[in-house]
Amino acid sequence: MHVLVSAGQMITGPGGRRLCDAAVLVRDGVIADAGHRADVERRAPRAPFRYDFPRGTLLPGLIDSHVHLALDAGADPVTTLCAADDADVRRGMAERALLLLGTGVTTVRDLGDRNGLAAALRDEIVAGRLPGPRVLTAGTPVTAPGGHCWFLGGEAAGADEIRATVRENVRRGVDLVKVMATGGGITKDGPPIWAAQFTEDELRLVVAEARAAGLPVAAHAHATEGIVAAVAAGVSTVEHCTWLARDGFDVRDDVVAEMAARGVAVCPAASPDWRGFARRFGPERAEEMFGRLRWMRDRGVRLIAGTDAGVGGAVFDGFVSSLEFFEHIGCSPTEIVDLATVESARALGIDNETGSIRPGLRADLLVVAGDPTRDLQALREVRLVVAAGRPHVPEGATGS
Repeated sequence: MHVLVSAGQMITGPGGRRLCDAAVLVRDGVIADAGHRADVERRAPRAPFRYDFPRGTLLPGLIDSHVHLALDAGADPVTTLCAADDADVRRGMAERALLLLGTGVTTVRDLGDRNGLAAALRDEIVAGRLPGPRVLTAGTPVTAPGGHCWFLGGEAAGADEIRATVRENVRRGVDLVKVMATGGGITKDGPPIWAAQFTEDELRLVVAEARAAGLPVAAHAHATEGIVAAVAAGVSTVEHCTWLARDGFDVRDDVVAEMAARGVAVCPAASPDWRGFARRFGPERAEEMFGRLRWMRDRGVRLIAGTDAGVGGAVFDGFVSSLEFFEHIGCSPTEIVDLATVESARALGIDNETGSIRPGLRADLLVVAGDPTRDLQALREVRLVVAAGRPHVPEGATGS
């Protein structure tokens, strides 16, 4: 089936590059043609299935680089998960994936589930049996015994267990490997958030095992000690990257320079409720933390978009609220659109597949009312989402 999507303007790539009165032709899940509407219509086969939005903006589908589909974003998501069987969890994951799709998200990176559930959901979506965004799954994160998210099943002590945990994830068909380099906030009675869980040598082992399978590594790291070790070990992304020490913050300028030079991206995983976090954490301390991210960006570290959806208060239909965090730290709407599309695609190693609009890439598209490069709130007015060539009109979408 051929699908033709036209709009008053199309954001084709970085820096707000655009065409007016533009269109995209989709064939078999791939962008077959893109350009001025009249030209694409002239080259298109007869009678394609059409979606026309003369007052809309067509842009690449959004990428949420940090979600947890197995968690329900409620007051105590861990207890809820532990009390549920896999069948119930899987149904909930499918519902949450649909929520993400409805907000224009066409790719998600799931950074922690149990028993291969995210891989199973990914395959259902690929087969067309369920609607949803593309899922890049890390499977079960590697963690220390009793460590952060131990309840997902990835506890590993020593080299042999670390190797075995990574290899089991590879056997289940993961798209990347996740390691908990430090403690985290949602694990009751786990190590403190400022404490490292693995040595640099152990993290190097995780990276080596992942690379042997052709996979990148994402490191959950709040503590400075864990960030330093993870960067030295060769991870691809650092999640959170809050530079916490026992008694405050401890930012390492030399490590930040190394991250910028080597292209290690940072996903702050700013919850849609980041303002509430700031109130709870303390406005002054929160602004210091936010300022560090602004400073890293200014030093050349690539920031990418992620919501931490699934943890308490981090809902699955709040992507734009998370993007407002980047506005708060000084990014322009154009920069934010880039980091939620092409910049995230580059950081995740999928920019040859998605993140921009050009022939040959996956047909991951979004149409909104208004211009999000001038006003980010336009991203709330979703009119059409196309994920891998499959059109999806969100409930309540109106207008052209």
